[in-house]
Amino acid sequence: MGFNLKGKSSIITGGGSGIGKAISMEFASAGASVFILDSDEAKTKNTVEEIVSAGGTVKFYTCDVSHKEQINKIIEEIAKKSSIDILVNNAGIAHVGNVENTKEDDLNRIYEVNIKGVFNCLKAVVPYMKSARKGCIINMASIASVVGIQDRFAYSMSKGAVLTMTYSVAKDYIDYGIRCNSIAPARVYTPFVEGFIAKNYLGKEREMFEKLSNSQPIGRMGSTNEVAKLALYLASDAAAFTTGTNFPIDGGFIKLNG
Repeated sequence: MGFNLKGKSSIITGGGSGIGKAISMEFASAGASVFILDSDEAKTKNTVEEIVSAGGTVKFYTCDVSHKEQINKIIEEIAKKSSIDILVNNAGIAHVGNVENTKEDDLNRIYEVNIKGVFNCLKAVVPYMKSARKGCIINMASIASVVGIQDRFAYSMSKGAVLTMTYSVAKDYIDYGIRCNSIAPARVYTPFVEGFIAKNYLGKEREMFEKLSNSQPIGRMGSTNEVAKLALYLASDAAAFTTGTNFPIDGGFIKLNG
């Protein structure tokens, strides 16, 4: 039982950049047919080109995961031409703020993408997996799902929901051969982090990069490829005995901070 996905199809939301891109490329390299659902057409087209040039199989659908009609239509189209073996709920947005300075609009948008978006994809995909009596679901949670992170009120709320949805789905569908796990990264260096630093710490980019890196006990941020390797294991038959579990990949943050 190697970490390969030959003959399997995978749906990856937010698969055009960052962690999602790394997972898309890792899955394609492992032999899976990859269906990327993403709202950023330009970045995702670049990812698709990279996968194709490496010999992988990929198709891109432009969509907003918070719109159930879009998701239902896309999943139905995919199901007509392929099995649905793997779903990775990776699409998500961030927000900085505590309960006092979080606006209602901020909270609603976080809910729409990070919670409702995951729900929409689960609701669309699970019936197909249930009918096939097999499937693997990976939800992208966060260390913010299980520990307090300063100024991440709305984001933590949403990722806590992702974690508990993971447990619920794993429990409800274990008898149908559906496995559901979540991955909880600490700070991972992505284009989003790079943009956040550039926008908020002009002239102090290097200083802030070092500060954020050193906030991880291991002394650096994680890489998207490291998260993708964990996702590959969970999606593969090597993890056939694994369900209903949250996997921190955090450089020691949860256990060793404080």
